[in-house]
Amino acid sequence: MATIVKYADGKPPVNRYPERIISPSQSRDCCFSDMEEIGRAQEDGRWVYQYKRCRQCGFSVRVILREIPDARLATELRKILATAFRRNVPE
Repeated sequence: MATIVKYADGKPPVNRYPERIISPSQSRDCCFSDMEEIGRAQEDGRWVYQYKRCRQCGFSVRVILREIPDARLATELRKILATAFRRNVPE
């Protein structure tokens, strides 16, 4: 999964979303309470993610929001669960 965040300590933080984000390589104390969402949630393969960036220091990270369920696997699981708890009672 490619990212637009480039971590560089020698450069100032820059937000050029959606092309590139230059970020410090380490988070700071301010990042705990001052992160903001950048752009909308996006999909890549089976994952939904979004970028977040600290308003104070510029630390940025891509956050995985959720996994997109595999429809084929879910259908198979439903079939298995539909019959898994049936009792075979002799007549």
